[in-house]
Amino acid sequence: MSGETSGGSLRLFRNREFIALAGTAFARSQAYSTILIALALYADMFHTTSTVEGLFGTAFAVVQLLIVLPLGRYIDIRDSKRILLIGLFLNVLVFVGFSFVETVEHVILMRVLQGTAASILWLTGTTVVGEISDDGSRGLWIGTYNQVGAFSSLFGDIFGGLLLYLYGFETTYAALSLITIGAFLAVFFFLRDNPGGRTDPEDASSRETFETLLGRSAIKALVFFRLSFSVGKMAVITFLPIYAYTQFDINPFVVGGIMAGGKLTKSLTQGKVGDWTDRVGEKYKFILAGALVYALGTALIPFAGLAEDYIPGMTVSAFGAEMALPGAFFVLFAAYAVLGVGDSLRLPASMALFVEEGEQFEAVGSSLSLRSIAWKVGQVGGPVFIGAIWDATSVFVAFWAASGFIIVSSAVFAVLYSTEPAPGEHVDAVGGD
Repeated sequence: MSGETSGGSLRLFRNREFIALAGTAFARSQAYSTILIALALYADMFHTTSTVEGLFGTAFAVVQLLIVLPLGRYIDIRDSKRILLIGLFLNVLVFVGFSFVETVEHVILMRVLQGTAASILWLTGTTVVGEISDDGSRGLWIGTYNQVGAFSSLFGDIFGGLLLYLYGFETTYAALSLITIGAFLAVFFFLRDNPGGRTDPEDASSRETFETLLGRSAIKALVFFRLSFSVGKMAVITFLPIYAYTQFDINPFVVGGIMAGGKLTKSLTQGKVGDWTDRVGEKYKFILAGALVYALGTALIPFAGLAEDYIPGMTVSAFGAEMALPGAFFVLFAAYAVLGVGDSLRLPASMALFVEEGEQFEAVGSSLSLRSIAWKVGQVGGPVFIGAIWDATSVFVAFWAASGFIIVSSAVFAVLYSTEPAPGEHVDAVGGD
């Protein structure tokens, strides 16, 4: 493993098991990004209301909120290779189902199935990555695994949308199915059986396992931070595209380009940052640094409203058409790129700490499921909370409130985490370091 750490992300792609796991991340993220674009086409096809369009997202998120805790415990006591294969099979069924939708109800049903498959693939894949890597290379493995997912999501934004535009639903879903089948075969042939080893189902009940995990101050700190941070981040994810489109008339394709900038920085940097966390240690510092960088990017967003006074717009000509890029575009693109750097600093360290906590009790899947459900709570409440602030005040107050929420959650995390750091972590005066 040490050779992998010193060789960086590219060296991991000589490892057949990592290739198999990266394939699941690629298939999952590709499907997520492409189907988000497809949903806009279904909305236009069925002339849906905004409420119904909201259900497209709610159906995906609610099923994940319901299944993530029992799924995490199930992963801990069963063969995770088989669970990954089931998730990939469900993903193919999602594409087949979307090929035959005829009503809005069909779309919502397929989103439920997609949410189930996505949860299985993300939670199981991350668990296995954490378990089969050792302490000296865990950050590198997790960071590179996330890097593949970010690249795939970016790829889905560009080429998934292009396939839908040029060839329609059936060809696009056929391509996604082939990618997923390839990932299925890689897992089947390359990944060891029962990776990481499973704990005896009789050793502890699900309730006892979660109570034990939540008894750790470090887990409490990590879960609190995850929940609080997600309130601010989900507000950004929700409102930045709306802000760009409604306030500056930036067309949807260019809005996608703004968001792709953040994914690009994530796809380029996470593996390297994961390697740094392995070398430097003290992963909590990477979480704090990433959160503060994310807060900075969030605070920069409303300055797009002042861009016209300082940054001249420009017109880009391509494929016989012209596209206007107002000064606000450059501010928003830079802000989202900063957000991507913040995520790259934070994510490998956060996931590695959850894995380390779970390993103490042979409950990595359960630990990661706590991480996931904390995010889902923020995903539900964050946009509504920040949206209400925006309605009552202004865009500056709304995004600065989101930024402030992230900063406060970081400070509380530092205090809580200092009382009981994760195994191998040595914290000296976290709050004032």
